[in-house]
Amino acid sequence: MPRYSEERKAATLKKLLPPQSRSVNSVADEDGISPQTLYHWLKQCREQGVAVPGHQKQADQWSAEDKLAIVIETAGLSEAELSAYCREKGLFTEQVKQWRTDCLQGFGRTADSERQVKQERKKTTKEIKKLKAEVRRKDKALAETSALLVLSKKLEALYGDEPDNEDD
Repeated sequence: MPRYSEERKAATLKKLLPPQSRSVNSVADEDGISPQTLYHWLKQCREQGVAVPGHQKQADQWSAEDKLAIVIETAGLSEAELSAYCREKGLFTEQVKQWRTDCLQGFGRTADSERQVKQERKKTTKEIKKLKAEVRRKDKALAETSALLVLSKKLEALYGDEPDNEDD
């Protein structure tokens, strides 16, 4: 297994990461490095907290973990620094700001959403209980009706279809 210098590894990763975001196969063919090695390097970057897009090249299709990593990286940056960071990563500042808003809204929603979920769960449980009782009642009525129908057919088969003539 060949060893690669840190400089070559960094140059190769630069091709794989934004803004270039080239495919692993094209970089592997160009640099003569196996795709498995490149995937391993990307995995190491992801574990180190670097925002690494998955198979999606568009930033809006990145995973939630990658978006959160970007939000964390840019949390203390000024507007100018954020713009420079976004140019370097191939992002738009509006995307990062939207992701930050989404993260904050997610934290704010937890308490309220838990309460709403509990209320909806209770409501759903009551409705399910009511529907099950109705289904049991209808099953009993259907069973009774089918039993009466079977008995009436047996009675017809036993006595036949003769009309009741008392004049005979």
